[in-house]
Amino acid sequence: MKLLVTGGAGYIGGVVVHQLAAAGHTVVVVDDLSSGHADVLPEGVEFHKLDVRDVASVLTPEAGFDGVLHFAAKIEVGESVLYPERFWANNIGGTMALLDAVRAARVPRLIFSSTGSLYVASDKPSTEETPVLPMNPYALTKYTVDKMLEGEARAHGLGAVSLRYFNAAGASGSLGERHDPESHLIPIVLQVAAGKRENLALYGDDYDTPDGTCVRDYIHVEDLARAHMLALETIKPGRHEVYNLGNGNGFSNLEVIEAVRAVTGHPVPVVLQPRRPGDVVIGIASSEKARRELGWEPQRPDLHDIIRSAWEFYSARLSG
Repeated sequence: MKLLVTGGAGYIGGVVVHQLAAAGHTVVVVDDLSSGHADVLPEGVEFHKLDVRDVASVLTPEAGFDGVLHFAAKIEVGESVLYPERFWANNIGGTMALLDAVRAARVPRLIFSSTGSLYVASDKPSTEETPVLPMNPYALTKYTVDKMLEGEARAHGLGAVSLRYFNAAGASGSLGERHDPESHLIPIVLQVAAGKRENLALYGDDYDTPDGTCVRDYIHVEDLARAHMLALETIKPGRHEVYNLGNGNGFSNLEVIEAVRAVTGHPVPVVLQPRRPGDVVIGIASSEKARRELGWEPQRPDLHDIIRSAWEFYSARLSG
């Protein structure tokens, strides 16, 4: 297939691009590099440094695309609370522009990078039928796009899939998290272990969880990427499907810290801070639908393995 990947120079998008290229697909990437890195792209991939709102210049009727994988979005929860207008403009406005181009070019299939953080917090794994209650503007924009795709499929026959990731983590060889500033827990804890930060700010230890800290479901980035490959083969015209992607296991922030200490052999000093607005307390996935309909199963579910792959990536970058 000939596939357009928006945000394909980012963390998850980059791993997906590598898997697509390795499978023999023709891949074209659009990324404005506001958070992505062009050096993650494999040889042979056509690249356009472009805002997703200008995607119609690449996604033309003559280009002959068979599908789109849409990763381009602002993702920082804290920023979304402080500057929600940036998220309306980029995440929603960008998707509107993309869908206009998809419609004009008669592209038959689209996969969207959604999020599991929009579900109502519960100690039970969230299914695709779990009530939705976005707790921050970031999650709200993702849910809005999910509903946009539902309408687009019904009205215009697009085959669409929303993959609701829980917490993407780990690295795939030389491809790992390179956010600046970094806001995800595992790479931040690794920075502390490496001596690049004095300590870890732990936001809240008084939640209604076993150890008082937030609980997350961590899924290896390679497993997430593989789900996109499977979804490409199952998309049906005029249908919008939603799939949760996670391990089905929850790990608290304190458990992640202990796992980093075990993997790296380094101390991780912790400084307790007040709760942050917009943080989801518990997020655990039920991925039964993805297992049943996509044939998808996490291959790297172990938290220590996930952290070890991230540590190897981070250590290699530190050593040059």
